[in-house]
Amino acid sequence: MREKNNGLPHLGGVGGTTILRKLKKLFPNAHMVLTYRNHWELLVAVELSAQCTDKKVNEVTPALFARYPTLADYVKADPREFERLIYQTGFYRNKTKNILAAAKMVKEKFHGKIPKTMEEMLQIPGVARKTANVVLGNAHGVVEGIAVDTHVKRLARVLGLSKEHNPNKIERDLMEVFPEKDWFDVTYLLIEYGRKYCPARKHDHTKCPLGHRTQG
Repeated sequence: MREKNNGLPHLGGVGGTTILRKLKKLFPNAHMVLTYRNHWELLVAVELSAQCTDKKVNEVTPALFARYPTLADYVKADPREFERLIYQTGFYRNKTKNILAAAKMVKEKFHGKIPKTMEEMLQIPGVARKTANVVLGNAHGVVEGIAVDTHVKRLARVLGLSKEHNPNKIERDLMEVFPEKDWFDVTYLLIEYGRKYCPARKHDHTKCPLGHRTQG
């Protein structure tokens, strides 16, 4: 299943508007599935979801959130205990380091509140544009871009929406393809599409609902 130049299937001229219309029809209620009780827990859950499924994160966070019910509890948390609680999400040492450092920064620099701007969010340990976009959109309704997770990154290329590999460059391409009013929804629509119809494992792309095909 090789395509000229980039080796990927594509839609061959089908634009973002058509893709968006079909995705909305397929998934009229697409949304983030991570569970949380407040904005801080949202940030924690999103950081834990890096290189991990949302399902697994949702299995881990109930015990985690019960053990650390407030931001202050994270600030004074023992790293070893924290690592044990999040072990199943993978990369647990790095995630522990980032989340506990993030707790201190949010408490001290942002007065215990999750920031409302991209510039401020990117100062928080463990936060890149994907995490920032997810948190800003779900916590504050602030949409400054499109969150590019592993599903979005892969499907952007599969659907011929970007030839880039860098998430920031993929985000830039997607922001040019899709209307700004739909940026928040695009992430969850593509995630649902990847999960249900077009997974990462090898399969026949011509049978996917969006009808993408291989070239040449």
